[in-house]
Amino acid sequence: MIKDITIGQYFSAKSVIHRLDARIKIILTIAFIVNIFLIKNFWGLGVIVATLIATTLLSKVPFKMILKSIKPIVFIVIFTAVLNLFYMQDGRNLLPESWFISITDKGLIFAFFLAVRIITLVIASSLLTYTTTPTELTFAIEKLLSPLKLIKVPVNTFATMMTLALRFIPTLIEETDKIMSAQKARGADLETGGIIDRIKAMVPILIPLFVSSFRRANDLAFAMECRCYTDGEGRTRMKQNKISFKDIAALVIIVLITTGIVLLNTFFTHVI
Repeated sequence: MIKDITIGQYFSAKSVIHRLDARIKIILTIAFIVNIFLIKNFWGLGVIVATLIATTLLSKVPFKMILKSIKPIVFIVIFTAVLNLFYMQDGRNLLPESWFISITDKGLIFAFFLAVRIITLVIASSLLTYTTTPTELTFAIEKLLSPLKLIKVPVNTFATMMTLALRFIPTLIEETDKIMSAQKARGADLETGGIIDRIKAMVPILIPLFVSSFRRANDLAFAMECRCYTDGEGRTRMKQNKISFKDIAALVIIVLITTGIVLLNTFFTHVI
């Protein structure tokens, strides 16, 4: 399960999505997430799913990696869907009155919409990191947050911190997997017993992980100092990102999609 977490990973490919400006990709991701929560009927849901499938195909990211990004949240999706399925009492009851379980048609639809929303949200966020390098993400965050410099917010430092944290997620996951394998080789039982036993079994994993994390952070800070790294004004870039025609076209497409979802919500019956 640890190896299935793909947050922060980058997949190198030559696709139109990879070539989009990182600033545009962040804006598109935020707009898409907003659209996910705007949908109120199956027509809008179809538009969202179709858009996500088309984007995934254009990104050339392997379907296996998309599944890996979903696998860690399967339990959360099922758990939240079941909760809403049983606790949503509005609508027509789908089971005989003699049954002690109450499942309504609105509860079933809402649970389905919630599950699809979570899955599409995770896939859209994963596509952003799959198709954008950490360096490009740093540049994009700096540019998008640059207005905050007017109120003395250290935008450059903030962007660097966010990008480094995102970049080190795969590294820490790999380190955790190595520590767990080493503890299992020493006879540690990490998969049986009750909740309390499993929590106690995590202590031999968390302590080495924290030590390794602090060591890596110290090595990174030392390496940045040795290379005279400075963040902020006056720092130049080898590659200058510029907005191109394909970026403008992507913005137009997301605006059209948003407009279409609003119109679908207006002219078609809401199911949630």
